[in-house]
Amino acid sequence: MRGICFTKDLSPASRALYRLEHPLPRVSLRFTLGFMLSPALRAQEIYQNGRKRSFLFALFLLLSISSVNLCFSQRRNNSQLSPHPSSLTIQTEPNAIIWVDDVRRGVTDATGKLELSKISAGRHAVRVRAMGFKEVTVPLFAGRRSLAVKPTRTTDQAELIFQQAEDAREKAKDNEARQKAAELYQQALRLRPTSPAAHIGLARVLLELNDYQKALAEIDAARRTRPAYAEASAVEGRINREAAFTDEAIRSFRRSIREAKGFQPEAHVGLARVLEEKGQYPEAIAEYRAAIAQLSDSEPVIYQLLGASYEKQQKYKEAVAAYQKYLELAPNGSLAPAIRSIIDQLRRDAAGQEIIP
Repeated sequence: MRGICFTKDLSPASRALYRLEHPLPRVSLRFTLGFMLSPALRAQEIYQNGRKRSFLFALFLLLSISSVNLCFSQRRNNSQLSPHPSSLTIQTEPNAIIWVDDVRRGVTDATGKLELSKISAGRHAVRVRAMGFKEVTVPLFAGRRSLAVKPTRTTDQAELIFQQAEDAREKAKDNEARQKAAELYQQALRLRPTSPAAHIGLARVLLELNDYQKALAEIDAARRTRPAYAEASAVEGRINREAAFTDEAIRSFRRSIREAKGFQPEAHVGLARVLEEKGQYPEAIAEYRAAIAQLSDSEPVIYQLLGASYEKQQKYKEAVAAYQKYLELAPNGSLAPAIRSIIDQLRRDAAGQEIIP
C-alpha cells in the first residue's frame, strides 16, 4: 500500500535523495505509523544500518510527515471556507407557502414566484404548500440561485381539510373564526389522527382561544408521533408563557432550540420575551438578535420588539436604530405610525447619548 501525500509532495531534491537511498517500493503508511508508534525499535534498526542511512531516512520521514500534515491542513482549511449568503428565487404555484429548513420564509406572488435573500451556504430543505396540491419537500443544493417546484394535485381529504384549517387560522380575526378553524383541524385529525402538523395547528388556535390545557394536550399528541419536534416545543413555550408558567416556558423554548440544533427563530423570540419579562434585558436582546439573523430580516416585528427592549434599558439610540429598521422593512406596517411617533420622542431623549454595541 502506498503512502498518503508522501513523495509526490516532496521537493525535487528530496525526491531524488529518497530514490537514491530507497530503490525499493515506497514506504507504506503502515510502516510510517509503526515508526511513529515504536521509536525505540526503529531507532535500533536505523543504527544497525549505519549513521548516514539513519540521517537520510530520518530526514525523509520528517519531510513526509510534514507533507501529510500539510495535506490534511489544506483539506481542513478548504472545508471551512463558506461562500457568502446568496439570494434564491423559487418558482411554484401562486400563493404557496414556502419554508426553508422548517422556517417559514414567505408566500409566492400571483405568478408563483418568491425571492429570498441571505440563504446561507450549504444544503437546505425547501417545503412548499399550495391549496389543492400535495405538500412537497425538495432539497436545495449549495450554489443554486433558483428552484422550480411543481407540486401535484391531491384528492387526499385529510390533507385538503388540513390546508383549509391552516388558511382559516391565519385569516381569523375573532374567536368565532378561530373556533371554525379549530373544527377544521379536528375534522382533519379524525381522518388522520397521527398528523403531527395538524395537532400543532390545533394547539396554535387553541392558544389564541386561551384554552391552554387543551392546547398542551395537542402538543403531547404531536409528540407521540414525532418525539423530537422543535416547532411543538416552541408552541409549548408560548402556551406556558401565556399561562404564566415562566420556568416551564423557558425550558420549552430551550428544548426547541436544542431540537432544532440552534436554528429556531420562533423559540428565540419566545425566550427573549420571557427573559425580558424577568428583567434580563441583555440576554433578551441576544435572543432577539439570534432570531433576526436566522430570519434574514423577513419579520420586521422582531425589530419592534428589539427596540422596545432597548427602550426599557434607556438605550435610546439603539432603540431608534431598531425602530428605523422596522420602518425600512415595513413602511406601511400596522405599527408604523406609532413607531414614527416613538422615534421622534426617543431622538430627543437620545441627545448626547453614546451608542453601546
